Amino acid sequence: MTDQLQKKTKVWSGRFSEPISEKVQEYTASIGFDKKLALFDIQGSKAHAEMLEKVGILSNEELNKILDGLNRIAQEIKENKFNWKIELEDVHLNIEARLTELIGEPGEKIHTARSRNDQVATDMRLWLRSEIDIIAGLIQSLEKSILSQAEQHSNSLMAGLTHLQTAQPITFGHHMMAYHDMFARDYDRLLELRKRVNCLPLGSAALAGTGFKIDREFVAKKLGFEKVIDNSLDAVSDRDFVLEFLNFSAILMIHISRLSEEIIMWASDNFGYIDIPDEFCTGSSIMPQKKNPDVAELARGKTGRAIGNLINILVLMKGQPLAYNKDNQEDKEPIFDSVKTIKDTLDIFSAMLRSIKVNKANLKKPFDRSYTTATDLADYLVAKQTTFREAHEIVSKIVTFAEKKNILLQDIPLKTFEEFSEKIEEDVFEILDCEGSIKSRSHVGGTSPDQVLNAIKTAKLKWQACLKH
Repeated sequence: MTDQLQKKTKVWSGRFSEPISEKVQEYTASIGFDKKLALFDIQGSKAHAEMLEKVGILSNEELNKILDGLNRIAQEIKENKFNWKIELEDVHLNIEARLTELIGEPGEKIHTARSRNDQVATDMRLWLRSEIDIIAGLIQSLEKSILSQAEQHSNSLMAGLTHLQTAQPITFGHHMMAYHDMFARDYDRLLELRKRVNCLPLGSAALAGTGFKIDREFVAKKLGFEKVIDNSLDAVSDRDFVLEFLNFSAILMIHISRLSEEIIMWASDNFGYIDIPDEFCTGSSIMPQKKNPDVAELARGKTGRAIGNLINILVLMKGQPLAYNKDNQEDKEPIFDSVKTIKDTLDIFSAMLRSIKVNKANLKKPFDRSYTTATDLADYLVAKQTTFREAHEIVSKIVTFAEKKNILLQDIPLKTFEEFSEKIEEDVFEILDCEGSIKSRSHVGGTSPDQVLNAIKTAKLKWQACLKH
């Protein structure tokens, strides 16, 4: 055997007569990013070793050596003392090589009845499950911040918009609860996908299972998985759980982006609805007066990353035959990036939303130059036995008249109203008032202060139930 061949360090190199080139080694190695999975790889290896001892493949002495060695490696990793080697390709081989270095022959037995294919799929699911639990807590924190603002402003009048045009009176609390409900759906979506993440691939080996009499249910119970994945081919090649999480991430960030856009508008001089604390803003290098809402702007920009990561993996998976392919090494960096992006964003958004100050006077300013109760006037006529289409036409003419006279609806004299419809009476002025308008919308989901408070109460009860669960 040549010196060159003796220098080969790959565990799979027995089949090859020439060593891998340095360029190929660098191109195919994943250790630069998959070492993030190290502690989960050790967690999975411990459960696997315990199962091997249970079925008689490892002795109790060998198991104890393996567990002690893995604990030592975990400590080295936590203390940043572990020597990662690119020539060992990935997190799995680095840990196995170090284990063998520490305890000798038992370390070479740990890979019995498994493959890196089912090992990495298990690691990814363990890691993602852990991150999902953290993210769920961050969403709840964001919901809490939104509920706080909604409660403070359950009766703070503002103009609701459609097409960015002043539409109807609502409350700021009602507006904030719309975002709460978006994030509540995100939370539910996250918990639903967690169930599909929490399934065990280990035991599927490379693709066909193993000839050893293993106990997959034992491993699943040890690792807290709800079930084992039935089909070994599917278990090692499936990345639906990654796609599903990235889809969740993209939708969540779209909701963040929509809220960011409104925060940016509301904080501008043109609106003046809110004031963002200085700690969440930056200044201009040339304009001393500027206070830029950089957190909201950057979150809006980072949404593109989350969407891009989803598209990345959709394209990655679309043409893969069964079973595992090296393409799937590319699944990690996008999901690592999305997890970091949404965790950072949720954390800073919760803090920012809690401390935003709302200018109630500026919220009302659009009412001074708009006809937001026109729909209320139409509904008023319908209640007096006018068809809606006829009422719509009458009110359109009234609004046109008011625009020409440069007056608001509530400033039109009753006699003038009567010229447009004999059904309009003195009580019309009650519904032309914005306060009266929002109070009239007292059904479930409406913008009346009472309904906003009911929605907040319901949301808090659900949130508290989730915390207990």
